[in-house]
Order: sequence, then structure tokens, then C-alpha cells
Amino acid sequence: MLAGSNLLMNTAWYWHLKVPGKALWLVVLLSWGIAFFEYGIAVPANRIGARVYSLEQLKVIQEAMSLLSFVLVAWALFGQKPGWNEVVGFSLVGAGAWFIFKGPLG
Repeated sequence: MLAGSNLLMNTAWYWHLKVPGKALWLVVLLSWGIAFFEYGIAVPANRIGARVYSLEQLKVIQEAMSLLSFVLVAWALFGQKPGWNEVVGFSLVGAGAWFIFKGPLG
């Protein structure tokens, strides 16, 4: 559910860049429409996830999924494949996620 909500949110945030000639008010409304369904998935996903994960863990899962879904949306809609800079940057976020799940050090 969280992965699906992230795909919808990244689509809502970026798809309109494919249609720069459309009126801003129209693409805002359409993006809000997509986001409505995204929230319909994200809220239950977070409620269910909160039963198993801490808030910090839940947030880092969401951020990691957001980055992955961003890469998928950028690739599918715009043909932009991640380069080395993005791979390194996303890997550093992954390292941060590892520390969140590892628990207290020491």
C-alpha cells in the first residue's frame, strides 16, 4: 500500500511537466485528484505500519519508497535514468535507513 501511494504521489507531483501548455489551475486540480487517491492508500498503510514499526522506521520506509518510486516515474514518464550522482545520493539515504533500523549504537 505504501509503495502504491508513493507511485501515485510522485505521479501527481511530476506528470504535469509532460504537458506544460495546460492551464496551471487544471493541472493543479488533476494533481489533487491523484493525491486524493494517494491519501486513501497512505493513511491506512501508515496505520497498519505503525502497529509494527516505530514512527522513525515508518518514515524512513516511506522516504526510501518515495525515492524508488521517483526513479520509476522519472524513467517511465521522462526517460531519465539515474546517473552515478543519484545512485550515490540514494545509497547515502539507504545508509541512513540502515542506522534507523539498526537501533541504538553502542
